[in-house]
Amino acid sequence: MDLFQAESKAPLADRMRPRTLDEFVGQEKLLGPGRPLRRAIEEDRVGSIILWGPPGTGKTTIARLIASHSKARFVPFSAVTSGIKEIKNIIAEARGYGQTGIFLFIDEIHRFNKAQQDAFLPHVEVGTIRLIGATTENPSFEVIGALLSRCRVYVLDPLSIENLKIIVQRAMESKERGLGELGLTIDDDALMQIVQLSGGDARNALNLLEFTAETIAETERRHIDVALVTEVAQRKTILYDKAGEEHFNLISALHKSMRASDVDASLYWLTRMLSSGEDPLYIVRRVIRFATEDIGLAEARALQIALNARDAYHFLGSPEGELAIAEAVVFMALAPKSNSIYEAYGAAQKTIAEKPAFPVPQVIRNAITSYMQAWGYGAGYKYAHNFEDAFAYMECLPDELIGTRFYFPSDRGLESKLKEKLDWWLEKMKQEREKGKKGA
Repeated sequence: MDLFQAESKAPLADRMRPRTLDEFVGQEKLLGPGRPLRRAIEEDRVGSIILWGPPGTGKTTIARLIASHSKARFVPFSAVTSGIKEIKNIIAEARGYGQTGIFLFIDEIHRFNKAQQDAFLPHVEVGTIRLIGATTENPSFEVIGALLSRCRVYVLDPLSIENLKIIVQRAMESKERGLGELGLTIDDDALMQIVQLSGGDARNALNLLEFTAETIAETERRHIDVALVTEVAQRKTILYDKAGEEHFNLISALHKSMRASDVDASLYWLTRMLSSGEDPLYIVRRVIRFATEDIGLAEARALQIALNARDAYHFLGSPEGELAIAEAVVFMALAPKSNSIYEAYGAAQKTIAEKPAFPVPQVIRNAITSYMQAWGYGAGYKYAHNFEDAFAYMECLPDELIGTRFYFPSDRGLESKLKEKLDWWLEKMKQEREKGKKGA
């Protein structure tokens, strides 16, 4: 059966899977013209390999492209649903294929335990089986050394914005396998929104496009814009309200009174809630959140006091333990306020949601195994404690995000001191970057 044959009802991501090397988008360092892996595939001389990379970057597609260029039998195998018995059956089958052997494709090979991996080892070693393992996990940790040493590891990168735009546009235009028959149009902003939300994952991008197309099919519209993509992608949450609207009115009143530093109002709303039979631990959870969301590092003791209130209530119960909650509420109301941590975390979340999952810079990766050392992990790392003021110039953000700031401390409480430290560090980084530019 054609490995790329798809049912008409198959998901868009499956229908649009590349059928030839020329259709493949991305991973140019592996499959670009003249690259070693591409030549090996075209000449049917691929040995046992491990494909390591994030989801949706082409691991399964590469395995199928290898199969389509090979005379060997291709056997897909699931590390999730199969065990030693199935392994033995495949090995017995492989012996009947003589010199051509079989390609055994193991998706999520990191899920195999040591005994299962050991079962393959002698047959990979003699060439009865040519293994293609796909994994999202570091093979240095998840694949046994003896098997790893007999495989070549190919590292796949997250797909770039331009790669994903090409993939989505193809799906929009293809009448044979994509959405071309629907006559849909999409503006540049909406296309970029889909790409940004996909996180470097082609499957995510095509799934979002497909869901959006299904949504628009229910209307008379034929144009996809940013508002529609955002609506489809939005995560819906369901609020379970067991105590009615007043439950949320009261907790809102408590939270906003503490934020306004109104200690008496805070105590009033706390007492109202406790008197109404509210679960004290529910209130404590909200106080703990308040300590991080509205106070943060302006008063570093706030979180510990909130956690102490929780422990005290667990130990004493009602009514004695409720005093510990009241103590925490008073402290929160009178503490200096800062939402800098809340804003910083939100900004980081926004960046994660809107931009690809950039690789960790080589300099701050930990070279635990010899393979990782050979791949350049940790090359150039500087141990901060060996430098004056414990400052060692290194860029720890991905190249695409260098200079990005998330945390902007306030001038209140302890954060005023932290701001001084941060300003010092930012100035040192600025100086080092300028030196680097002049040196270049």
